Amino acid sequence: MDNPIARRTTRQVIIGPVTIGSEGPVVVQAMTNTDTTDAQVTARQIESLALAGAELVRITVNSHDAAAQVAHIRELLDRRNIKVPLVGDFHFNGHRLLAAYPECAEALGKYRINPGNVGKGAKRDEQFCSMIEAACRYGKPVRIGVNWGSLDSDLLARMMDANAASALPLESDAVMREALVVSALENAQRAIDVGLPADRIVLSAKVSHVQDLIAVYRNLAARCAFPLHLGLTEAGMGSKGIVASSSALAVLLQEGIGDTLRISLTPEPNGDRTREVLVAQQILQVMGLRAFTPTVVACPGCGRTTSSFFQELAQQIEGFLQARMPEWKMQFPGVENMHVAVMGCVVNGPGESRLADIGISLPGAGEHPSAPVYMDGERVMTLKGSNIATDFTELLDAYVTARYGLQPEAKARLEALLNPSR
Repeated sequence: MDNPIARRTTRQVIIGPVTIGSEGPVVVQAMTNTDTTDAQVTARQIESLALAGAELVRITVNSHDAAAQVAHIRELLDRRNIKVPLVGDFHFNGHRLLAAYPECAEALGKYRINPGNVGKGAKRDEQFCSMIEAACRYGKPVRIGVNWGSLDSDLLARMMDANAASALPLESDAVMREALVVSALENAQRAIDVGLPADRIVLSAKVSHVQDLIAVYRNLAARCAFPLHLGLTEAGMGSKGIVASSSALAVLLQEGIGDTLRISLTPEPNGDRTREVLVAQQILQVMGLRAFTPTVVACPGCGRTTSSFFQELAQQIEGFLQARMPEWKMQFPGVENMHVAVMGCVVNGPGESRLADIGISLPGAGEHPSAPVYMDGERVMTLKGSNIATDFTELLDAYVTARYGLQPEAKARLEALLNPSR
């Protein structure tokens, strides 16, 4: 899919097979919620996130026991051919853990350091620099991630005092937003001064509210060339978290701001962690920035479509596409850009189906019980009877093979389905 939006970031950061920034695609990141000390469980969740489409996975490294398991987790993933880079999330004691466990420092693809949580006073600079020195020693990139809830208290106090003494003081929220940006930029410069190359630095400045996030990242993007990691720090649960994340990130992405993103959804008890990956992919896909799976245009239903048949068919087709995509993606490059229409009556059904790569227009209430099928803008056949769903998914499979594959027999198979009497 062509990227219609010019990205602001000109600098690139390379993490194993993943390139962040510049001309590269916006990268989808996720984070585990397992106890890192349990290597088997953590590796399984990382695998599920990677298979769902996460291109970076962050893990908590908060204790000696956790740090001791990181290299083992990397080994388990490599044995399963899961190459996704791991990002170590360090707070408070990261300087000690990186020094004590060199195998952990080596196994991670990137470090995430929150400068507000690395110590106080003189120790803050010393411990921050110690972690940056580890990144230099092992050739690792670093995300310097400042956060509204753990902002450097000394910096904030100085800026609040300076603002109070100003002739035209700002609102406290504005000072907080500026402090986030200043903290990110100052710590990036401190990392460079220690020896970390500028092309190994990613910045983030996360907050919990949509308008604050937009304001902070616009400011940050205008003042640096570092790749930026996007995300609300606590988006929330369910639809609220999805809507909040989509609202904030869509604005920034449309302006070319953002190079990686993570959707920080609060899962329901025993909920599927991969949901945050799917939401991130859907945001990027609906904005035309990336394509991950064929797009299904489906009728919402109205009084003309009192039957639930088309809803059930749309659900079946979505499920069919998800089930087939792992295999299709390997065999048929470009299939993720395909558009499928599943419509419910004659008002918009034929038109939407004609505009899709392949579409079906199902009968609405009172309409003749037949379903015309369109391929590449042309009506190719009409399906009838009780097996419309099965017949259409068979056509869909044959269409993908014929259009995106190289096998000559694929077109013959599709032709036979379209003309069964021949």
